[in-house]
Amino acid sequence: MELSIDRLTKHYGHKIAVDRVSATLTPGVYGLLGANGAGKTTLMRMLCAILEPTSGEVRLNGKEVSAMGGAYRDVLGYLPQDFGYYPSYTAAEFLSYIAALKGIPREAAKRRVRELLEMLDLQSVSNKKIKTFSGGMKQRVGIAQSLLNNPQVLILDEPTSGLDPKERIRLRNLLSEYAADKIVLLSTHIVSDVEAIADEVLVMNAGQFIMHGTVPELAERVRGKVWELTVPREKARLWQAQVTVANYRHEGDQVALRILSDDKPSEQATPCEPILDDAYLYYFGAKEA
Repeated sequence: MELSIDRLTKHYGHKIAVDRVSATLTPGVYGLLGANGAGKTTLMRMLCAILEPTSGEVRLNGKEVSAMGGAYRDVLGYLPQDFGYYPSYTAAEFLSYIAALKGIPREAAKRRVRELLEMLDLQSVSNKKIKTFSGGMKQRVGIAQSLLNNPQVLILDEPTSGLDPKERIRLRNLLSEYAADKIVLLSTHIVSDVEAIADEVLVMNAGQFIMHGTVPELAERVRGKVWELTVPREKARLWQAQVTVANYRHEGDQVALRILSDDKPSEQATPCEPILDDAYLYYFGAKEA
């Protein structure tokens, strides 16, 4: 299975939201990273054939998805950043309703709804109205609806938003297992989630892919640019004003700073093993990260 993105572009008047991006996705987990306004949501909506591109194509196994119509929707699962739900429906009722809209036969839908409620730890609240749910519980309902048709292509826009650490780990494990023979593309601002499960990372800025590769490959780009320096607490703010600080850790009267710098910031600084967070912060800057 192959989802190919060929010079995909979207203009809004004179504004270019997505600018000639190309990639080839095969089964696995792909993380989409970028600052706000980078074009991630616009790209994902075009991949779902919700938004018509200005130019370029999206093809599934060689077939243009906009021409596939319902055949593409049958193999697609999508969680938008803000998904709509009916607050007076229970979780089970809502999922059954979405299953009907997707054309899933009634008995198969009942089985799938039960599976997903258990999979996402919602079985104990399946008959409670969604309006009574916490933000994390509502998000899990949204994830469940995206999985109803057991999609071959699963696209998730900020799926970990509102989830607590335990729920995030559960979702990461679920997606890793699910992607064994399916394509999963997720966007998130939580870099550690991408680092934990992504087979490949696509980094987007100003509507273009500026980097792509595995997590180790992207982290390697900032090797020799990540340093640790321990300074007296009263001097920590001065250092923060002068360099990009990725982490700030108190150690008694001292502060350990994780610094991103092309040059060694001080004779006392020691090099650190880079991680994906470092690469993201290095290329986007502290204000955008």
